[in-house]
Amino acid sequence: MTSSTATASQPERPARPNLAFRQLRGRRSPAEFAALVRRAAREIGERVSCDARYVGRVEAGEIRCPNYAYERVFLHMFPGRTLADLGFAPRSSVRGRAARPAGEAPRPGTAGAAPGESPGAGEPYDSYDTQDGHGPQEPHHRYEPHEPFAEDPLNHEESDVLRRAFMTGGGATVAAATLAPLGLATGAAAAGRTPRRAGTPEAVALEEAVRRIRLLDDRHGADGLYRRAAAPLRAAYALLDAGATRQTTADRLHAGAGELAISVGWLAHDSGRFDDARSHYAEALATARMTGDPALEAHAFCNTAFLARDAGRPREAVRAAQAAQRAARPLGCDRLMSLLALREAGGWAGLADRTGCARALARAHALFERGRSDADPEWMSFYGEAELEGLEAQCWSTLGDWGRASRHARRAAHLQDPHFTRNIALYTAELADDLAREGRPDEAAEAGLRVLSLLDQVQSSRIQTMLAGTARVLLPHRRASGVSEFLDRHASLPRRG
Repeated sequence: MTSSTATASQPERPARPNLAFRQLRGRRSPAEFAALVRRAAREIGERVSCDARYVGRVEAGEIRCPNYAYERVFLHMFPGRTLADLGFAPRSSVRGRAARPAGEAPRPGTAGAAPGESPGAGEPYDSYDTQDGHGPQEPHHRYEPHEPFAEDPLNHEESDVLRRAFMTGGGATVAAATLAPLGLATGAAAAGRTPRRAGTPEAVALEEAVRRIRLLDDRHGADGLYRRAAAPLRAAYALLDAGATRQTTADRLHAGAGELAISVGWLAHDSGRFDDARSHYAEALATARMTGDPALEAHAFCNTAFLARDAGRPREAVRAAQAAQRAARPLGCDRLMSLLALREAGGWAGLADRTGCARALARAHALFERGRSDADPEWMSFYGEAELEGLEAQCWSTLGDWGRASRHARRAAHLQDPHFTRNIALYTAELADDLAREGRPDEAAEAGLRVLSLLDQVQSSRIQTMLAGTARVLLPHRRASGVSEFLDRHASLPRRG
């Protein structure tokens, strides 16, 4: 029932991106900027748990005005600027807030909150934003067995809306091909509802969201999914803030949120948003470290290694892959260790270390031959002989051995399960590029045309970039059989922003 109060009946304002704050971040990644915020806080005796997700929410306009602790930090970072200069709304205009009297400076550690604010909002250790009731995840708060903000009505309202969104719309919504965002905004309809902690049904819904995102990526690629998948991720971490009915459920929620962060990170990675991907993978790794989850830690490092290779940081790729192997070794999963050896091989190839690459590839094959086991994690369903061949093809391609690369890429495309449409397109694009560089333009064009025929089903910036490179190599060979047709069809592709 709609409340008669002015606050409850006021329509929710649509979030407006904070462009001023985004400009101040400059070329730093959200995670790098968050680290600067935490360092600035320490300089003035504050403690804020700012992370990349908080920075993203500020830039998206979800946090219209920071709490007093963040205000002090931001004004310290940018002397001479006001909150308005930083793109924030006046405190008096934000729902449920009251402005300080004119001329009164924000006092570090003040326990008294302005009317309508969450209890302790002025405390330096409670640096969540009260407009939406949750914020950066302080490890102490996230893993407490009790409800850390039990007396905060705004937190109750927000958490209950998020929980119901996950339960009533989350599983079905994420399962839909459009991945329409969950209803995250609070509103009058949420007022007065009794909140409760997350239980088994919420954990199941979260796990199903991860499965659906992976399924859609396997079939259609990342480009159309990434932005829509961010809403389930925000809902997942909000559920962690709300607490769980029992420890086993909390463990499932943490593992599920970490896996979801990796899945969303992969969507960013595959669509060329490397900074976003790095932030999501780092968040998953932090969750794994804080909960002592070696399986999640290995997965996060695995994807971090892959990202580092693609971003041109091969030495980091090697280190991350080796860290993943250390985390995974106690799990007793040979297939996982095989994949991690392939990630290491990719790093060695990027360093032009043929010997190191060959040794890692040999180890990957030996571990793969040991077969599957009950210890294999669910997310590794994509890893079979086709993926093994495809990743080896990429290693040889990086080393400039086009003949060997094309043989492995051809085998990968032949072996791939038809269910994985994206991977068929990926391996065939790898084959086309290797053949073109090997000096076999007619075969390269034929493979390229097969990829083009799949692009009505697959949206992947990675594949588009590979095709563009192949087209450049084939330009001098336009007279070769099939090359002109490939180049013309490629040139007619709609350009993605």
